[in-house]
Amino acid sequence: MAHIHHHNHTHNILPHQENLNKAFLWGILLNVIFVIAEVIAGLVGDSMALLSDAGHNLSDVVSLALAMAAFKLALKKPNGNYTYGYKKGTILASFVNAVVLVVAVILIIIESISKIRNPQPVDGSMVAIVAAIGIVINGLTAYMFFKFKSNDLNVKGAFLHMLSDTLVSVGVLLSGVVVNYTGFVMLDSIIGIVIALVILFSTWGLLSQSLRLVIDGVPGELNTAEIIEIIKSVKGVDGVHHVHIWALSTTENAITAHIVSSLDSDKLKELKCDIKNRLKQKNISHATLEVERACDECIDCICK
Repeated sequence: MAHIHHHNHTHNILPHQENLNKAFLWGILLNVIFVIAEVIAGLVGDSMALLSDAGHNLSDVVSLALAMAAFKLALKKPNGNYTYGYKKGTILASFVNAVVLVVAVILIIIESISKIRNPQPVDGSMVAIVAAIGIVINGLTAYMFFKFKSNDLNVKGAFLHMLSDTLVSVGVLLSGVVVNYTGFVMLDSIIGIVIALVILFSTWGLLSQSLRLVIDGVPGELNTAEIIEIIKSVKGVDGVHHVHIWALSTTENAITAHIVSSLDSDKLKELKCDIKNRLKQKNISHATLEVERACDECIDCICK
């Protein structure tokens, strides 16, 4: 029977978890309502700016849901079938989200270009009113995450995302006002393309990073050479090899490594603790270390 090694990761649970969960729930609810309103108004008013912004706000809903799910999944314990738990699901969800967003952006750009070639009447007043509501909803959601943004990168990302959406809604509002007073209907499609490109630019990073994590690449914020040097700097370490670094989830990283040391066996526990504490400072919370003598041949090389 496989032995499951449980680790206590309570240090990953944010303070004020209950209040943060409420912020996520309210943020998701408000943005879902707003997305539905934008889609209806965009179809009725034939506004690509509104439909484009609706796609952007839908990505907010998914992003908020993913961040909330990450906290929930972090509390689930590993079992016999999932020895690392369910944390990898947050990476897969991020990748799927990014792919869907890229496809949606391409469709929005194609439709906007079509409307530039064949301009259609746009209800500028409706666009402006819906965008104004968006400013209130996005601004309120950003405010709910403001006091938590220093506790975790995911929460900070949610805050910055909602803050940027508030600014995007300001752009849509200005588009509606200009269209209403000048009749320059092509501006709506132009704004739609600009917003789509902004979404594509921000989504591309998510797509490349999530794909990297899906195939167990080294997380972007970590540098393998730097990690090796950190391990080598620990007193008692003579060498390091067979280093593998990957992400357990969107917020938690792991490493396996072979450590060469000539220390007595009674000092190896302290050596491992020292290395693990230094790795935790680089956001590597799960470390599996195998210690070898300098005179020994690496068992992995023998077993090839």
